[in-house]
Amino acid sequence: MREHLKHPVFTVISEEADQLGQACFVIGGFVRDLILKRNSKDIDVVTLGSGIELAKRVAKRLGPKTPVSVFKNFGTAMIKSADWEVEFVGARKESYNRDSRKPIVEDGTLEDDQQRRDFTINALAICLNKDNFGNLIDPFDGIGDLKKKIIRTPLEPGITFSDDPLRMMRAIRFATQLNFRIEDETLQAISDFKERIEIISKERIIEELNKIILSDKPSIGFKLLDKTGLLPLIFPELHKMKGIDQRNGIAHKDNFYHTLEVLDRIVPNTNNLWLRWSALLHDIAKPRTKRFVPGIGWTFHAHNHIGEKMIPGLFRRMKLPMNEKMKYIQKMVSLHMRPIVLSEEEVSDSAVRRLLFEAGDDIDDLMTLCEADITSKNTEKVKRYMKNFQLVREKLKDLEERDHVRNFQPPVSGEEIMETFALQPCREVGVIKNAIKEAILEGEIHNNHDEAFAFMLKIASEMGLTPVQS
Repeated sequence: MREHLKHPVFTVISEEADQLGQACFVIGGFVRDLILKRNSKDIDVVTLGSGIELAKRVAKRLGPKTPVSVFKNFGTAMIKSADWEVEFVGARKESYNRDSRKPIVEDGTLEDDQQRRDFTINALAICLNKDNFGNLIDPFDGIGDLKKKIIRTPLEPGITFSDDPLRMMRAIRFATQLNFRIEDETLQAISDFKERIEIISKERIIEELNKIILSDKPSIGFKLLDKTGLLPLIFPELHKMKGIDQRNGIAHKDNFYHTLEVLDRIVPNTNNLWLRWSALLHDIAKPRTKRFVPGIGWTFHAHNHIGEKMIPGLFRRMKLPMNEKMKYIQKMVSLHMRPIVLSEEEVSDSAVRRLLFEAGDDIDDLMTLCEADITSKNTEKVKRYMKNFQLVREKLKDLEERDHVRNFQPPVSGEEIMETFALQPCREVGVIKNAIKEAILEGEIHNNHDEAFAFMLKIASEMGLTPVQS
């Protein structure tokens, strides 16, 4: 392992630990990622002594302007640079009360510290002291599990998950990110202890869900959440999408698996967490809107609009941000059917203008979502949809260049309408403004002040309004 520790910070840590007479190790995810050849800038250092004292000495050696963040309550300290982040902590052992994931912490040995780790692949340690620099300490065969691509707990999994139930989410997250398999006994323990997830804060659960969603194949994680029984506990709306109903020999697709396919399909096209959330939630209202109509089959009328209304309650309960990110997802869910409808019909200028007006700067994200939503096994159908989507994209570009509809403000303002006709704020002002907007979207007039002003005079005349003389 010596060749992996060439960064100067490890030399400084080694020398200062030796000066203090403290055994010192780099441990956990950094070691795992070194072996897997994954980039990692988060370095955890555990020492048999004061982690805070060691951090202060290392910072002083690195330069007088090197800041140290000290967290006395946790016995930890952190040093950051632009390229790396090192957290120092004294070796410790932990015990837990049943109703809390906050441990009772005591000083411990390296063995104690490795036993408290969540998984064998995160319990690997490399010695930083000069005499044993680069030696790997691997009491639970984490190296073997890395080679076999297995997620396994160092202790009996029931103990590990009961002590800190968030580790159940972390097991699924690591399996998703690394494309590893959760070892059978460990997987069974997640099912056995799933109810313990109730003591974990929504914020911590969302943190793990977001990492699953941002992985290369998020469906792995959501299928594991479903298999272990965690899904209905943390995300009941998604769990309710599972299953296929059949009537008179007519069945609908499983909307849960369709949603996961859409999520996987959108991944290569975006790192935007909230667009990926939009893919996950785009059909969230289908269970509520599902109906069987004789002669037609299964319908999900207005599921996009009902879904839009469901988002705030879901976000509030799950402790997701109640801000513009939520509104963005509402927009994506509300509009996700529109490009599909356009691709099925003749693409009219007015319909595309309206879509561009309502989607605004998010139009490209909306088109990306809609293209990912085409999951039919009928290749000819997929080709037809994709070809038509390309026509929609071309028309969107053409109309935007010509009409400047995206996020447009009406060329004639409400203040100008009131001034022209000597009006106070009233219903008539809104009617005129809306008529101008509709005329532009329908292509009756161009998006410029002169045509909009002339149109305003025409509409106002029909309403019996006369402009005042200036």
